[in-house]
Amino acid sequence: MAILRPNEIRQMSPEERRKKLEELRAELSRLRALALARGQLDNPCRIRELRKAIARILTIEREEELKKARRKRK
Repeated sequence: MAILRPNEIRQMSPEERRKKLEELRAELSRLRALALARGQLDNPCRIRELRKAIARILTIEREEELKKARRKRK
């Protein structure tokens, strides 16, 4: 899976983002469990990539949430 870019995330619908977020979190927990069980992963950098992708999605969701709140105040 390629790294998610912010412009790709912004093009997704909110439902697609939530689904992607669930998938990434599931994969992250699976990899963490494998790391604990075996002690070594095939690609240890994958955990970092997943954490960053999750953070990007959450950040963009928060940005959009704040934009909506600003529009309501005006």
